[in-house]
Amino acid sequence: MVRIFQPKAILPNSVIELDDNAFNHIVRVLRMKQGESITLFDGSNKITEATISQINKKNLIVNTLDSTIDDRESPLNIHLGQVLSRGEKMEFTIQKSVELGVNTITPLLSNRCGVKLDGDRLDKKVQQWQKIAQSACEQCGRNIVPTINPIQKLEQWCATLDNYTKLTLHPRAQHGINQLSLINSNIALLIGPEGGLTETEINMTTEQQFIEILLGPRILRTETVALTAITALQVKFGDLG
Repeated sequence: MVRIFQPKAILPNSVIELDDNAFNHIVRVLRMKQGESITLFDGSNKITEATISQINKKNLIVNTLDSTIDDRESPLNIHLGQVLSRGEKMEFTIQKSVELGVNTITPLLSNRCGVKLDGDRLDKKVQQWQKIAQSACEQCGRNIVPTINPIQKLEQWCATLDNYTKLTLHPRAQHGINQLSLINSNIALLIGPEGGLTETEINMTTEQQFIEILLGPRILRTETVALTAITALQVKFGDLG
């Protein structure tokens, strides 16, 4: 079944016009026809079955049926703080972390961050990443779309994580995720840049009561370490088995 995200609330048993993104995907990419069925979701953790009733040059109209709760969310509330990475690596990390169940992603700037963005380019990137999160939900079956926060400085983000178990990766750590214990389901996971965090930044995370963890004997790339850590957390505490 084709799954389509719509940013506006979807009313059951009604006639609605889908947005331009849905039109392009359904009509121009999938070449679906009148009478075919799709599944709609609006981020409210519900799904609504619908039938295509009208297609013209610019509009796509569907008839919706009943809405039902379809909860596929992890019991963990994971907030990923990812220092910006180059090229398509950031997009890859966002896409796959959404598939793995992350709830919130905050792109971060650190001293060794190799990405330079400002002004409108920052805003456009965040909008692009949010669309990637939406597409990932369409693919993986999630019905709540994670939030991509505006880009923040590392120190700012680290200071706003009350009531979270705060984790960061470091090769000097003595324990892995299997030795962790949680006081609640809220986890903040910090992933540094390709060049690593500076000593000053590491000391700052210690002052902010981040727990240093080790994933194993091998050094992983920044786009690999985030997904490996999220997977390990979901296996240990979440819904991956």
